[in-house]
Amino acid sequence: MPSSKFLQYALKAVKEHPQVFEGLAEYDKTKKLPRTVYRERINLTIDATLLKRFKRYAHEKGLNMSRVIEKHIKEELGVRG
Repeated sequence: MPSSKFLQYALKAVKEHPQVFEGLAEYDKTKKLPRTVYRERINLTIDATLLKRFKRYAHEKGLNMSRVIEKHIKEELGVRG
């Protein structure tokens, strides 16, 4: 790959994913990788029967309930990733 093409790819990567490169810079300084994804605990009120079924379903499928809910929230909001 010519160096100018590589440079274009590198600059595009830095522009699209600055948090990754900021994390690497932080690692250079501290020798510790910072967390790039932060999660918060929330409280929800839902139907007890539905919750029981969801818990059983997640357990049987080996799924993390939080990740399933997060996935569906992202779908609802039209967020990719």
